[in-house]
Amino acid sequence: MSEEPIDLASALAAFDQLWSPRIVTRVNDYDVRVAKVAGEHVWHAHDHTDEFFLVLDGELRIALREPAGERTVVLPRGAVFVVPRGVQHRPSSARGASILMFEPAGTSSVGDRHEDVPDHVDATTGHTL
Repeated sequence: MSEEPIDLASALAAFDQLWSPRIVTRVNDYDVRVAKVAGEHVWHAHDHTDEFFLVLDGELRIALREPAGERTVVLPRGAVFVVPRGVQHRPSSARGASILMFEPAGTSSVGDRHEDVPDHVDATTGHTL
């Protein structure tokens, strides 16, 4: 990881793939990942960890399947949201967005439980930038 400041705009400009997170740095045992997103991800859940989202640009929607039913949270630019461990969720963005995620190193982008993974979603633990 870099010992110099990291410009997130430059990091995001370094790749074009959607739903394919890049690891920009690490904090203790956590990855700080950025991703470009558009369309729908896949319904999935992380059984052992929460998932933190920060919208850097655009708008992100996160559909959640909770005991009380299904709901969707809308995150405009600058908003943060944490999906609690074990909650099935599906991020999406109609017009595209850039996001930052914070999660334990080695966490799969499609969680521990998921639907079939479509070709446009990269099932990964993150790619080094």
